[in-house]
Amino acid sequence: MEARSRPARFQTLSRSAGSRPAADPAPQRTSSLSTDALPLHYLAVDGPIGVGKTTLVEMLARRFEGVKVLEDVENPFLDKFYKDRPGGAFQTQLYFLLSRFKQQQEIVQRELFNRLVVADYPFQKDRIFAYLNLSDDELLIYDKLYAMLEPQIPTPDLVLYLVADVDTCLARIKKRQRSFERNISRTYLAELIDAYNHYYHHYDRAPVLVVDTRDLNFPARPDDFEELVAQLKKPLKGTHYYLSRVSR
Repeated sequence: MEARSRPARFQTLSRSAGSRPAADPAPQRTSSLSTDALPLHYLAVDGPIGVGKTTLVEMLARRFEGVKVLEDVENPFLDKFYKDRPGGAFQTQLYFLLSRFKQQQEIVQRELFNRLVVADYPFQKDRIFAYLNLSDDELLIYDKLYAMLEPQIPTPDLVLYLVADVDTCLARIKKRQRSFERNISRTYLAELIDAYNHYYHHYDRAPVLVVDTRDLNFPARPDDFEELVAQLKKPLKGTHYYLSRVSR
């Protein structure tokens, strides 16, 4: 089968980023919100590899006594994928899809939404990687499986979309020294960043707060973190772009 061009694939992916029939809402909190609480039940932090998702999730969960949900990055096929993208893409993607589904189902079943849940990924982001890496035949199988799983997953109340350029992400990847990330190429990371930007340009399933993290350092500069927290406490609809004082 002849492979589709990347622009054509991204158009298909963009349509999938739009609205779907409303799923069952997350269980409501049983306790009253404190003055320092976020007006959210489920916050998903997203962005390309190396942008700083996990660090921020850990800080937010600690600050608001929430439940952190961290993606299982120990995919047994991931190292092979980064060495040979076509050779390991399908196994890698299916493993991530099923792992993410299982993790999200556990959140609902355990009724963790009685507390703030902060995740370092929304389930729907799985398709960004699938449409970037899979062949047409593989994507046909993937889409059928995804279509069965996705309606069972809750939609975030807010997506915090972190952005950065290739150099910034590569520097952060190098700093954390994960062995399976040592073969990530500059070209692949640039393609991934483009795919993310395209997807979130069309995303409308939940409000999105876009944060340019190039000049931010949440762990080292408390003011950066507090500025972001202040933004998260505001009621948001649609897509908003947050520009820190450092970047102005």
